[in-house]
Order: sequence, then structure tokens, then C-alpha cells
Amino acid sequence: MGDGDSDEDIIMKKNIIFIFPGQGAQYVGMGKDFAENFSIARETLEESDDILGTKLSKIIFEGPEDTLTATKNSQPAMLVNSIALLRTIKEQIPSLLPYICSGLSLGEYSALVAAEKVTFHEALNLVRYRGQYMHEACEKTKGSMAAILGLYSEDVEKIVSDLNIPEDLWVANYNTPKQIVISGTEKGIDIASAEAKRRGAKKVVPLNIHGAFHSGLMKEAQDKLASKIEDTQFSTSEIKVVMNVTGDFVENIDDIRENLIKQVTNSVRWQQGIQAIDATKPDLYVEIGCGKTLTAMNKRIGVSAPTVNVDKIEDLEKLAKALEE
Repeated sequence: MGDGDSDEDIIMKKNIIFIFPGQGAQYVGMGKDFAENFSIARETLEESDDILGTKLSKIIFEGPEDTLTATKNSQPAMLVNSIALLRTIKEQIPSLLPYICSGLSLGEYSALVAAEKVTFHEALNLVRYRGQYMHEACEKTKGSMAAILGLYSEDVEKIVSDLNIPEDLWVANYNTPKQIVISGTEKGIDIASAEAKRRGAKKVVPLNIHGAFHSGLMKEAQDKLASKIEDTQFSTSEIKVVMNVTGDFVENIDDIRENLIKQVTNSVRWQQGIQAIDATKPDLYVEIGCGKTLTAMNKRIGVSAPTVNVDKIEDLEKLAKALEE
């Protein structure tokens, strides 16, 4: 650190990336320590209860787990928790500004709030509808998802192609080079899981998810959500976003809308997006929200910079230390 550099200058010079987890990472009691210790986090929870007209904060802090896990609750809950943590971070380290934001699936909404492309209020309303419509789609057709570990994307794509059950099976997420998620009907997932093991997958892990996200089974939810997204006010900002559908930078507001709509049924190209971000030579990735899923994925993708996750209060100290290095 040079003599003329303040801590603020040092942070401002860094290429900081904010990344946000998606549905499935939620747990009962997430963010409670922030709400108990920081008024800004508490106020975010209160604001969300007012917007939604329901005590979502009670479900977040007290559960029960199956109520929180239900798609219509877990989606707004994840957004609210990530934004409560984000606002706390911004209050504690005001000079910390992201250069790029990205989020996994549902986390894309948190990323757009962090990138100042949409307000928290607007995003929460959208996620309320997204969760509701996807919940209805899940109830209509029972589906599931599974992570295939140990096979490359082309191997999994070939399994899906060879099985040729297009109404039952899709590739949902390209998470890391050897972690690909499939989505579909229970029949489709069962058949594909067995075939993946037969072709050398190390493991096939069923996901703690209510239905077949990022698949054709969500088409009705996508169609319903489209008009809500079209009616939502988005803004331009200096902060860049990398989106799931393209796995690349998206700048135009109309393109942001289109990507959000398509994301409901399309594959999430997370690995490709992180590689596009990593090409900008970041100094630090900050995962904001539940758990360390994206931190672990960054390691497997092989990013060039460290990743710090902020889920608990003690993680704020870890973040401050990483910014000084």
C-alpha cells in the first residue's frame, strides 16, 4: 500500500465481482444474525414483509423447513436475504463497489439489484410472481433435478440426446466442467441418472428442489412471467452484468428483459458466465447469500482470483481482510 493511498482508494482500484446464489441454498435462520445486529438488515426484512403483505421474515427465521423450501417462499426469501446482506456490506464498507454482478438462476435478480439495473421493490415483486408461477407449474407436473458429477457437458448432452425423451429430460445447468444438472419429469431423471452412472458418472445427486426448473415443464410459468417482466422498469448503470442464458455480458435493457424471461425454461450457463467474468482479470469474487456453493464452483472452474463468501456476521471481517490484501 503506497503512502498516498487510503483504504478507500485501494478498494476503488479493485475489480470486484459480486455473485449471488440461487434456490436450493436456503436454510431456516439464514441472515438472522445480520437482522439482530444491523438495523439495515432488519429494515430490509420489514420492507419485504410490507411489499409482500405477508410475514416472510417469520418463515425465513422460524421455518418450518418444508414451508421455506416451497418454491413460492424460497425464491423471495433468497432474494430478501441476499439484499439484506448486500445492504449491510455497503453500509459497513461504503467504498466497496462491484465492477460486475452475476447470480445463479434466481440469484440473477439479486445481481440486477446489486448492479442498480432494477430496484429491490420491483425485483421482489417479480420474484414473488416467478416463485408463484413456478410453484404452480411444479404442482401441475411433478418433476425434479439432479446434479451429475464426473462427466463433461458434452457427455451429459449426449446422454440427453441418445435417450431421446424430449418431453421428460433437459440439461438445466452448466455449473462447472464436471458438474452438470439435468431437469425433467421423475421418469426422465430416473432414466438419465441410471444412464449417467452406466457411462461413468462419479455420482448423481438429487437436488433439494421442488420441481423441474430450467426445463420445458416451466413453459407455462415463463409465459405468465413474461408480461410482468415487460411491465417492469429497468435502468442503465455503470455496473456490468453477466447473465445465465447467454453465459456472457448483457448491456441492453431489452436484452436483460429477454434473458430474464428465457431463463425460466433455458439452461443456466454458469460456468461460461464465470469464465467470461474471469477474462476481465478480477481481484476478488464476493459471494453474497446462503452457503458457499458458488465459492466451491469457482474453485472447480479454476478462477484466477480468490472468492470470499458472506453468509454469517464473522464473514464481514474475512471480507475486509481480503480487500486489504
